[in-house]
Amino acid sequence: MVRAGRAESAAYAPEERALLGRIEADVTEHLARKPRRLAHSLSVARTAERLAADYGASPFLAYAAGLLHDWSKASSASEQLEEARGLGLDFGVDLELVLPLLHGAIAARTLPERYPELPPEVWHAISVHTSAAVDMGPLDEVLFVADGIEPLRPDTPGIERSRSLVGVASLDDLFWECFVGGIVYVLEGGRYLYPGTIEVYNALAARRAEARP
Repeated sequence: MVRAGRAESAAYAPEERALLGRIEADVTEHLARKPRRLAHSLSVARTAERLAADYGASPFLAYAAGLLHDWSKASSASEQLEEARGLGLDFGVDLELVLPLLHGAIAARTLPERYPELPPEVWHAISVHTSAAVDMGPLDEVLFVADGIEPLRPDTPGIERSRSLVGVASLDDLFWECFVGGIVYVLEGGRYLYPGTIEVYNALAARRAEARP
C-alpha cells in the first residue's frame, strides 16, 4: 500500500490517499506474476512523486501515473499487439515495429473507465511516457524522466548524468536529457527508431534553438 511518512503523502487529502491505496493494491495484484515489473512500477511512482514535488507538478497525479504506466506490460507481446489492433491504435507503421510503445497507449485507452477519478492529464502522461510528444506538460515530463532514472535502473553513464541534474536543471532540460539519452540507447543497440520520435526530436530541437539567447 502507499507508504506513510513521506512528506508528499502526508499532504494528500483522505480521498487521494484512499485512491492511491486502491490503485497500488490493484497494480500489485495485476503485476504479481512479474515481480520486477511491479518493483519498477512502484519505484517509478515514488520517483515521479518526488520529481513532481521538486518541479511544481502534482505529486498525487504523478504517483498515480507512475503506478499505472506499465499496467499493460502484464500482457505478452502478442496480447498487446492484439489489443492494440482491436483498439485501432495507429502509429503510422506496422505495430510490430513499435511494440515497446504500445503498452502506454493501450493503458491510456483502457484504464480511464476503471479509474474515472483520475483526470485526462494522467492518461496523456501514460500514453507518451515512452514516445514523448511535441507538447509535453509538467506531468508528462515528470513521468518520462521518472521512468528513465528510477533507482532500480542500472547505473549507466547516461542515467547517472540525468540523475545528477535533478534539482539542478529545469524540468524541460532534464526531460530533454532523458529523451535524447533514450534515442542514443536505441541507436547504439541497432533497434528500430520510431519515425514519430524523430519528428518530436526535430520539433523540440528547433524550439530549444529559438529559445536560446
